Amino acid sequence: MLTALGPFTIDLYLPAFPTLESDLGVSPAAIQLTLTGTMIGFGFGQLVVGPWSDKVGRKLPLILATAFHILACIGAALSTDIVWLGVFRVLQGFGAAAGAVVALAMVRDLFGGKPLVKMLSRLALVSGLAPVLAPVIGSQLLLVMPWRGIFWVLAAYGAVVILAVTFFIVETLPKTERHVRGHNTLGQRYRAVLGDRTFVGVAIIGAMTFTGLFSYLSASPFLFQQVYDLSAQQYGILFAVNSLGIVTGVQLSSRLMHRLNIGPQWILSVSTVVLLVTALAIMVLDIAGAGLWGTLVPLWFFIAACGFTLPSVQVIALNGHGHEAGTAASLLGAANFGVA
Repeated sequence: MLTALGPFTIDLYLPAFPTLESDLGVSPAAIQLTLTGTMIGFGFGQLVVGPWSDKVGRKLPLILATAFHILACIGAALSTDIVWLGVFRVLQGFGAAAGAVVALAMVRDLFGGKPLVKMLSRLALVSGLAPVLAPVIGSQLLLVMPWRGIFWVLAAYGAVVILAVTFFIVETLPKTERHVRGHNTLGQRYRAVLGDRTFVGVAIIGAMTFTGLFSYLSASPFLFQQVYDLSAQQYGILFAVNSLGIVTGVQLSSRLMHRLNIGPQWILSVSTVVLLVTALAIMVLDIAGAGLWGTLVPLWFFIAACGFTLPSVQVIALNGHGHEAGTAASLLGAANFGVA
């Protein structure tokens, strides 16, 4: 639930892009800027919430940031023009960032070794699947409500998150573990993470992977609904099929690491090659005029490769940073959404 809040905030309204374009009387580029703004807010929010959670614990930043997210959702639902919608979308992204970064930090607080691989694989499944499923759910919501209703749904989701955190989730970083020698200040925590060349390397790989995934997500409403003339519901079904690619990639990666003891470094080597080959295939087939299926087939394997990559990135990045898990998770997430 925590991990999905950010991707749902970013992508739930994607099927409404054509409707927003006509309703607000703006260009497709202006609508896409609201998506870009959300991702900027999401990336910056992680940089704030992650180190904050290392200092004061996990629950308080999560509750306050999610409350901020709810207020921003209400503002977006009541927006009358593209400027205010864009402003509130940035604020939505900022508030939603807490769920993703704190969830990763909490898992690192509780687990290490093989259990960490298993739990991070589950989180990677959610973080990879949620951006793909969100437009499917959004397209169905548009059947029963206007585009503004999507933001009311997100506000309700945020309220459920706050209730769950308040009453059902325990604090995983007790006061006795918040001050470790050499890891007390913000600067010390950032130096510990950014001084790790392995972390920096896998963060770059993760960011490039998310760039490809979110480029597809941001362009897909116009590509499939306007260029290929699919309805919002057909677009949702297409995303449901693509979601199987994420599931396949994450599950395969998890099985290879957890059960067969194949190293995450090897998995990243393979997945990087697959990402490059499938991306090239999409471009070549488009130039050749292969049509809808010429896009969909290599695209499915590209999305599967994204799912194959995510668990390994998180395992390598977080495994060596138990004392500054929130800071490491925030930098990893900010790299993903900042570059994308």
